[in-house]
Amino acid sequence: MSKEIKCVVWDLDHTMWEGVLLESPHVTLKPGIPEIIRELDSRGILQSIASKNHREDALAKLKEFGLAEYFLYPEIHWNAKSTSIENIRKNLNIGIDTFAFIDDQPFELEEVKSVHEDVLCIDAAGYKELLTRPCLQPRIITKDSTRRRLMVIEDMKRQQEEETFEGPKEEFLASLDMKFVISEAREEDLQRAEELTVRTNQLNSTGITYDYDELNIFRQDPNHLLLVCELTDRYGSYGKIGLALIQKTAEADYLKLLLMSCRVMSRGVGTVLLTHLMQRTKKARKRFLAEFCQTERNRMMFVTFRLAGFNEVDKREDISILEHNLEKLHPFPPYIEVQVPQLEESF
Repeated sequence: MSKEIKCVVWDLDHTMWEGVLLESPHVTLKPGIPEIIRELDSRGILQSIASKNHREDALAKLKEFGLAEYFLYPEIHWNAKSTSIENIRKNLNIGIDTFAFIDDQPFELEEVKSVHEDVLCIDAAGYKELLTRPCLQPRIITKDSTRRRLMVIEDMKRQQEEETFEGPKEEFLASLDMKFVISEAREEDLQRAEELTVRTNQLNSTGITYDYDELNIFRQDPNHLLLVCELTDRYGSYGKIGLALIQKTAEADYLKLLLMSCRVMSRGVGTVLLTHLMQRTKKARKRFLAEFCQTERNRMMFVTFRLAGFNEVDKREDISILEHNLEKLHPFPPYIEVQVPQLEESF
């Protein structure tokens, strides 16, 4: 199964348009390019630019074509395109192995491949087949998917304000008026829940993925609780950014899966869902255990468990069983309003 691409990076001259902009301002878009760009966007695939050009002229031309809004963190300068892709990756905070790069020059494709071997490099001559590539056909397209570019733009606005904010970071976070909503997953949440298990790697406690049908079984099973969470602030919604699956017994609550989108880690909400679960279990006077399976990417989640006060109490093959004694729980951050609408009073 091919890796799902999360970001397509475009060259411009002889790739997106016919001709060289530096030689003539009268370049024309290649046939079908606007439709391809808009379709990728509707699938929740982010897009950017890596082009050796004069930045102002290239951006003006993209605006003239009505396409400028589709490209996030465009890298338009004379530096190596491998550097451009790395800069885009840092800004978007997604894995380099989820990038595709399209260029008409073999040299540029080889230069990128020599530095980023996991980037999918595509000759521009085959651009018309882009939409039929399996890696650019997400199996799940949710409401959050279709808004992905807009959510990144909202994040950019938040970041710009944070950079100019004078005062402690907690004061800035308080100014965002954040609301963290935890609720039981409904059937209409399941596609996004499945997408979260597929797309979230760094903050995923087990690395296990669940499909729609499996999640729906858990949702309806009285011995399990499937929770989703959403974060909003005065800029808008970050979308559904977290998921938890709990197995309930008379003696203990077992956290089978916990994941949180990396997009919200800078907002200090990474432990809110976990803290909420532990508070409820403590109120029910039960034990709280969590499964953790180390993967190539989820060390950050292990650190989250350890800093929260978990200790390993058992080991089953590659799965560690962690437990929290629930004696001392960290409170929610004071700058976040936590809402738990219509969630049953006890596990």
